[in-house]
Amino acid sequence: MKIEKIQVLRGPNIWSITRKKLIQMRLNLQEMEERPTNTIEGFYERLKELIPSLYNHRCSPGVPGGFFERVQEGTWMGHVIEHIALEIQTLAGMYTGFGRTRETKTPGTYNVVFNYVEENVGIFAAKAAVAIAEALIAGQDYTLEKDIQEMRELRENSRLGPSTGSIVEEAISRDIPWIRLNNQSLVQLGYGKNQVRIRATMTEHTSSIAVDLAGNKDETKRILQEQAIPVAKGITITSAAEVKEAIRKVGFPLVFKPLDGNHGRGATINVKTEEEAVAAFEHAARISRRVIVEKFITGHDFRVLVIDNKMVAAALRVPAHIKGDGTQNIQQLIDQENTDPRRGYGHENVLTHISVDRDTMDLLTKKGYTLDTVPAKDEIVYLKSTANLSTGGTSIDVTDQVHPENIFICERISRIIGLDICGIDVMANNLTEPLTENGGVILEVNAAPGFRMHIAPSEGLPRNVAGHVVDMLYPQGKSSRIPIIATTGTNGKTTTTRLIAHIVKNNGYRVGFTTSDGIYVQNTMMVKGDTTGPNSTEFILKDPTVEFAVLETARGGILRSGLGFGHCDIGVITNIQEDHLGISDIHTLDDLMRVKSVVIDSVKRSGWGVLNADNKYCVKIGKQADCNIAYFSRNEDNPVIKAHCQKGGIACVYENGFVTIKKGDWKIRVQRVTEIPVTFGGTVTFMIENVLAATLATYLWGFKTEDIKTSLHTFVPSASQTPGRMNIFNFKDFRFMVDFAHNPDGYHGIKEFLANIESPQKIGLIAGTGDRRDEDIRELGRIAATMFDHILLRQEDHLRGRTRENIIGLMREGVHEVNPNLPCDVLDSQLDPIEYAIQLAKPGAFITTLSDAVHNAVGIVQDYQEKERNGL
Repeated sequence: MKIEKIQVLRGPNIWSITRKKLIQMRLNLQEMEERPTNTIEGFYERLKELIPSLYNHRCSPGVPGGFFERVQEGTWMGHVIEHIALEIQTLAGMYTGFGRTRETKTPGTYNVVFNYVEENVGIFAAKAAVAIAEALIAGQDYTLEKDIQEMRELRENSRLGPSTGSIVEEAISRDIPWIRLNNQSLVQLGYGKNQVRIRATMTEHTSSIAVDLAGNKDETKRILQEQAIPVAKGITITSAAEVKEAIRKVGFPLVFKPLDGNHGRGATINVKTEEEAVAAFEHAARISRRVIVEKFITGHDFRVLVIDNKMVAAALRVPAHIKGDGTQNIQQLIDQENTDPRRGYGHENVLTHISVDRDTMDLLTKKGYTLDTVPAKDEIVYLKSTANLSTGGTSIDVTDQVHPENIFICERISRIIGLDICGIDVMANNLTEPLTENGGVILEVNAAPGFRMHIAPSEGLPRNVAGHVVDMLYPQGKSSRIPIIATTGTNGKTTTTRLIAHIVKNNGYRVGFTTSDGIYVQNTMMVKGDTTGPNSTEFILKDPTVEFAVLETARGGILRSGLGFGHCDIGVITNIQEDHLGISDIHTLDDLMRVKSVVIDSVKRSGWGVLNADNKYCVKIGKQADCNIAYFSRNEDNPVIKAHCQKGGIACVYENGFVTIKKGDWKIRVQRVTEIPVTFGGTVTFMIENVLAATLATYLWGFKTEDIKTSLHTFVPSASQTPGRMNIFNFKDFRFMVDFAHNPDGYHGIKEFLANIESPQKIGLIAGTGDRRDEDIRELGRIAATMFDHILLRQEDHLRGRTRENIIGLMREGVHEVNPNLPCDVLDSQLDPIEYAIQLAKPGAFITTLSDAVHNAVGIVQDYQEKERNGL
């Protein structure tokens, strides 16, 4: 079997709108296409032995063991690999359940689709599932545990930590969108101007001064002491020579810890001799040049969490330990403890596996123990000097037991230090009595405190502390989103997107929009190029200045990665015509409809789908949509429009020379088409369609028809406003038009326009696109032969797997089928095609270049125009 391609889908896609995180693997079964599972001797038995938990997969029978039934009856290997990929992720601690396997139009080649939790793990699972299946087919041994451990490690290296993850999960539960900004813990909640950034449990509102203070334990202690907060007695030293003086000033027993350490790294407690003190200093000095020496306070280790100056949780932290049974040694007891199903690798479970390190050995040595020592029955042996969960510690929720005075102290500390999210470490016998009475002290104040001990304590009530963070970042009434209008379709997407953005901008919004020629914020191009995929969408949604997003959303991006947003307010489909067929398993217009419908499926239920009633595929989508639907049409009497409006629906039509909104039986005339520059006096039908779509979308958003009318009047087709879309340049003796029409439907639109152009000579400079079907390329030649008097063929770019000669040959075939005598020149790549066309031009000629036949044609024609003005 051969993996031909693995794609990672990250947003709504053709397989699922709600399951955004999918792996799509294109798998060629090769000879296995002829060998279903029931023909492979011993395959079922070997699969069941290697992964017995597949019994839980119900598959189509719908009962436990259903998948195994399918394997026994005979199923294809792609289906088996789908289930293996899902199950090995589950065995690695990542619970998945959605999968699909569908044969492509290429016999024996399948799309194997399954969801993932972590992207890198999903890719690994795809490859591993194929390797496992191949080993089972061949009857070879396979070490499954090795793959599972590698997936765990990949997950730990890439996943959000439990604290950041809990905030993101809380945001998701409130329908707040999020974007991960790096491969660590920097996350954006919300879109555009309504975004808020967090990093771990710090927010963009967290004071940098407060973080600096909390990171300097000595300075924190001084400030708290000045404010009458009880703290542990201690000093800071920087060399081993100062240890003796520290012992004299503070007195045994001691605690040594790095000044700017965290998670208990470098700390040593209960130091009772000078020799131990020197070793403890050296251990701490590996983490920080400055080391704190404090009086070791006996008692329990508590963590109090304060968010937005309110105490929200408190936990008793217990260092990693084992309990003797009188028969097993310490190492055996550690191994036994690590079998607790609550313990896992890294942060995968509530608790973390206990490891043996220097800290462990130091504690055992102080007791005169080794790993081979057998503790007495019920004896507690501590294995870590700190109670951090990341080193195997446990936590017990005590939130409801904290004395009001201690709550006051902790909330006051958060204000004194200035942290919006604050973890306060307390050493005391209990928190039920005031610290001022039981001798408890504040040990540390932590910025970016961990949440795991609170959201998943070993004992007691879990506390949804992440909810308090989201409440602080998005108080009631504050939106996390910005309006999104997404536009797709075969033709007209870019002009419609630009016109919508123009209307939005004229209504006072700072608009960000993506098109096939670049990413724009307001009037400024930020990135040049075809920017109609999910990465370009994220560019806009990440911009904190953007108040409204208008996104051109092309077929390629949807197929490659899914949408770049979770859902939109309005989705527009301009039309669905023959283009890009035969690419990425899209072979028919029904296939293409399925891709384009993803945009409408992503519209929120209260939003609107704007569809072309003159296109039967758009109408099909409208009948299946879950959102509100509105139609546009060039024909007021279109049966779809009439039936829709009779039911009280909203539409936009071209009637009696006007762009008109219809609401039931009511009509609201917006503007006469001859007054809308982009329609070229009403002569360009496809431009009228673009105007109808943009007018309807912006009306549905809530803009007034008067404001829409003004914007339609000021949207003038030009190289700056609509680059590459019917840009007409006037020369002294001829005119030159640049348009990016590149498919049969686009060519027909240009043909309709040229039919209204009076000219003694119409010259066409055209090219094809290599990834289209032979018949599509020939069809361009056929249409060109009906609208030009002289054709120039030039293939500069867009070969996409073909040769220049092949594409030009197919286009010439199409031209000669229609008119064998039509002048048709093939231009060498060394020639200046625009100069060649100009030299051919007679007085009054109209030259048209299509299909991006000349790279940067607009700029080159403008240069020629400038030369003519300067008499050159």
